[in-house]
Amino acid sequence: MKLDGHKKARLVVKGFSQVKGLDFNQVFSPVVRFETVRLMLALAALENWYITGLDIQSAYLYGKLNKEIYMEQPKGFAVPRQEHKVLRLWRALYGLKQAGLAWWCTLNESLKELRFECLKSEAGIFFCKKKGTNIVIGIIYIDDALFCSPNKAVVDAIKVQFMCKWECRDLGEPNEFLRMRITRKGCAIHLDQCTYLQKVIERCSMLNAKSTSTPLLAGYYATKNTEPVDADLCSHFQTVIGSLLYLMLGTRPDIAFAVTHLLRHAMNPSQDHLNKALYICHYLIGTSTYSLVYNGGSGAGLIACTDSDWGSDTTSCLSQTGFYLKLADGLISWTSRAQKTIVYSSTEAEYMALSDCARQVTWIRSLLGELSYKLKAIPICGDNQGSIFMASNPVMEPRSKHLDIHYHGIRESVTKGNMELFFIDGAENPADLLTKNLPCKKFRAQLGLQFPSGSI
Repeated sequence: MKLDGHKKARLVVKGFSQVKGLDFNQVFSPVVRFETVRLMLALAALENWYITGLDIQSAYLYGKLNKEIYMEQPKGFAVPRQEHKVLRLWRALYGLKQAGLAWWCTLNESLKELRFECLKSEAGIFFCKKKGTNIVIGIIYIDDALFCSPNKAVVDAIKVQFMCKWECRDLGEPNEFLRMRITRKGCAIHLDQCTYLQKVIERCSMLNAKSTSTPLLAGYYATKNTEPVDADLCSHFQTVIGSLLYLMLGTRPDIAFAVTHLLRHAMNPSQDHLNKALYICHYLIGTSTYSLVYNGGSGAGLIACTDSDWGSDTTSCLSQTGFYLKLADGLISWTSRAQKTIVYSSTEAEYMALSDCARQVTWIRSLLGELSYKLKAIPICGDNQGSIFMASNPVMEPRSKHLDIHYHGIRESVTKGNMELFFIDGAENPADLLTKNLPCKKFRAQLGLQFPSGSI
């Protein structure tokens, strides 16, 4: 059942019976990242780009196979008196392990014929430069495509050429992409996952549940379950936390810490872990109408904030890293995760968080550079003076000499002028929300989250 109410049936082959090396070699197929989609939509809001969408029908069937593969005739569709014969596949079908890769290779070659180039920084983004300052950007996720450009006529012409190559459904101005609802209001673009969230709440049997004000209880830290694995409990927990993870990756940075914190125990959860996952659902019930807003009229450029919580995990003594990147007054990228090694001071934990954030900033700079954007130094805000000093001055100190060398890459970026570090008071640092459980209303405005009415 499709989201628009239509029913669809597919012939799916038994890919589980394929043998690696005989039926396939590589199966990896690149797809566009959530953060890249949000970046493009934020740019569309700032630049007032026209956006249109296409749905490619039966995309995998266009993928050409480079292996000799046979399949049994489907039950009920066998050719009379030739039931003993098998079918040879010339094109990919759903279920084949290499179907996604075969389609992407075909798509890539066809877009080259339309003079599109694939970004080196993001395999799911294609761009085509036209006369003057016109540029067309294609955002491709398997069989879903968005095209953006400042010139509507140029986009429509490209779309016609695209539809001549494949059977597509013209979606016009898109209302949805990757289960994220897209709403354009003037110069602002709103993203939400209200429909998907409602399904998650129904799946968890929580339609009449009460709401809570925070994703997790203040001061709560999950402990490792030492009991044997309960298969039913594990399956239930993974279903809930997996659904919450998709929401967090899409439009809900406010639950990032809570979800990633519980996700560490997905292999052997306890009843307490499941209860806390459902507690996040209680919070989402009360905030189900949140939307992530990119305000094109703000003219706000790129800015990053970073924070860490030193030794917050009482079991492993690991610190928590949190950082985000913001454009057009809305978050385009966010991360909340435990650091991989134990550190001996809050300054070291903050320095490692700054370094991780700097790598993300470097990637965003590279991506925008391929689209011909010339950027000045991108500001990164942190609330620890010691870590900012360590990152701004290439000196070896006793407290930093034992850190892995890759963390010192931030110094080169600062020296080159690609980024600039600023101090922000810890009480005013929105990235703090990504390192511990806080009242989410405190930083809602800074994250770009709004209710439909627009009130903060």
